[in-house]
Amino acid sequence: MTESVTESKDQSPAPAVRRTAGVPGSRSPVAPRADGGPEALDGPEAVVILERARASVDPELHAAIDSLPTAMRRVARYHFGWEHADGTPASGNAGKAIRPALVLAAASALGGSQAQKSAVRAAAAVELAHNFTLLHDDVMDRDTTRRHRPTAWTVFGTNDAILAGDALQALALRLLAQDPHPASSAAAARLASCVVELCEGQQIDTAMERRGPSEVTLDEVLAMAEAKTGALLGCACAVGGLYAGADPAEVEALDAFGRQAGLAFQLIDDVIGIWGDPGHTGKPAGADLAARKKSLPVVAALSSGTPASAELAELYALPYEGGDLESTVLAVERAGGRDWAQVQASERMARAMQELSRAIPDPQEAGGLLALAEFVTRRST
Repeated sequence: MTESVTESKDQSPAPAVRRTAGVPGSRSPVAPRADGGPEALDGPEAVVILERARASVDPELHAAIDSLPTAMRRVARYHFGWEHADGTPASGNAGKAIRPALVLAAASALGGSQAQKSAVRAAAAVELAHNFTLLHDDVMDRDTTRRHRPTAWTVFGTNDAILAGDALQALALRLLAQDPHPASSAAAARLASCVVELCEGQQIDTAMERRGPSEVTLDEVLAMAEAKTGALLGCACAVGGLYAGADPAEVEALDAFGRQAGLAFQLIDDVIGIWGDPGHTGKPAGADLAARKKSLPVVAALSSGTPASAELAELYALPYEGGDLESTVLAVERAGGRDWAQVQASERMARAMQELSRAIPDPQEAGGLLALAEFVTRRST
């Protein structure tokens, strides 16, 4: 792991400067090194960017979480993979750090290495907010596995998991409130608005579960997915732009880029949720189908007007009893849900690229964001 970058709390950040073009003659995107300098990436670009983002934000995350009261700290440290349930140290998976990586990549693309350094605390705040949603989602969805081990609520109980999630959200806003950077106030307001949108998306998602198979439209489920997933990716990109001193039009273009990439991410995630390998995903295959969730491929399949869609509607009208999972998966596929989701993901990524070009016309300067967007939509099932 490379050395992490954190900004001293008692130093004001240097003014952001716009980044010049990348390394001449290099076809590889230019991404920020953990020591702040630009470097042409030799390996898989996104993997390197994610590793550096994790190295940069982890010290801030540890410091924030270690400030929590004992009970909530224990839940949070378990959730992040730093401890086992008994409190002993662990070296588990804390997630891919996609959202903080987007913050840092956007800051670097528009403001250079100094902006990237100054945005580390903001990137950690976005990651805390993301994990607040994961803790709560696992409770509401009754998911029992995340990152290849039991979810926090199954280990510590529902109440402690919810309260730990609440604490992570508070820590996120506290990090921004204590940040001396001139963009921190705008970033805090943007993140708070995003959390409200996330909550709305989750509320709509859970309400859809109580509606009949034919009562949910594709437009509704796409709007829900943008609120639940796209909003935070858009917020991450926009926060990076704010810390780089971007103008309002650039910030909004970055937000739109993240939202479209987030929709593509959710489309692929829903495909993986049905057809993915649990050994790679860390979650049981078909869990959403068993819960009769109105995921994007399912709603597309239900809306197809095919004989398979009628079969799927009949299956979804009944509670899952353990014997129809394979037939449900086949019905979604025959009704075109899988193909639709994959085509739609490609279209959303094309829109994302258009939005990104509005903020950062030079593809080389946008290399880090492009690599991350490709990473989240090229995952294998």
